[in-house]
Amino acid sequence: MTSLFDLSPFVSAAMKDGRPVVALETTLVTHGLPHPDGVRAAAELEAEVVAAGAVPATIGVLDGRVRVGLSAAELQRLATEPGTAKLNLSNLAAQVASGRPGSTTVAATLAVAGAIGLRVFATGGIGGVHRGAAESGDVSADLQALRDFEVAVVCAGAKAMLDLPRTVEMLETLGVPVFGVGTDEFPAFYRRTSGLKVDQRFDDIASLARAVETHWRLGLATGVVVANPIPAAEEMPLEVYEGAMSQALAEAATRGVRGRAVTPFLLERLRAASEGRSVFSNLALLRHNARVAAALAGAMARRPGPAARA
Repeated sequence: MTSLFDLSPFVSAAMKDGRPVVALETTLVTHGLPHPDGVRAAAELEAEVVAAGAVPATIGVLDGRVRVGLSAAELQRLATEPGTAKLNLSNLAAQVASGRPGSTTVAATLAVAGAIGLRVFATGGIGGVHRGAAESGDVSADLQALRDFEVAVVCAGAKAMLDLPRTVEMLETLGVPVFGVGTDEFPAFYRRTSGLKVDQRFDDIASLARAVETHWRLGLATGVVVANPIPAAEEMPLEVYEGAMSQALAEAATRGVRGRAVTPFLLERLRAASEGRSVFSNLALLRHNARVAAALAGAMARRPGPAARA
């Protein structure tokens, strides 16, 4: 059967050579930031990965193929072609089959990374259990993807508008470990702390890499959440965060926003309510996550092969 994955020469060569590679998603490019800010942000994240010694593998769907390691021209196409879809586990296959363009969410990026053997992925924040999910049933496919694919996801916790206690509880139920990078608490995206505990804190990348690999060597075939708090200098002030979040959530409820539209809607309302501070914080945490992901991928690449560690 013909593969549906097109790996760039740089990504293909790095994987064959055993060099560190970091997967990156593209929903930020198409739905997270206005054009051309999204394309510019994607280029900055790739540069952070390269500067930290790894190869970036930005993932998207074009012309009926899953592209791993998008070029600058392909990123531009993804951002500007009309009707580019936001892809998760339920619509990824149909979009590929149709030949229409699509950007990958956390869930879709996890699926692609898991399918081709990438083990580290950097993003802003994972999806999870939405507020009011008891009535709406709105739970992100990211959680199912974390249950199904052996990929370490470096993130600043879960997206800020979610029900964080229930999201953390669901991760535990699914057997997905949450490892904190220099923190005992699950980050709250724009804020460094949430009052919720991680499963284990790690203060050096080598120990973190060892724990991630041990999880998989034990046959615990799930993803791993690597919770990396936003740098303190870029953290959104509490009063700004709480005011903007309350305003955004109230407007979403009033308008009846549901499903895939919720996150982009709330991010835009947060941007407006915080006078752009949320975008500044978002980009800062993305860059930080890219650097930590590259370091983690490097540490995992330097460790002995599976036979030597058995």
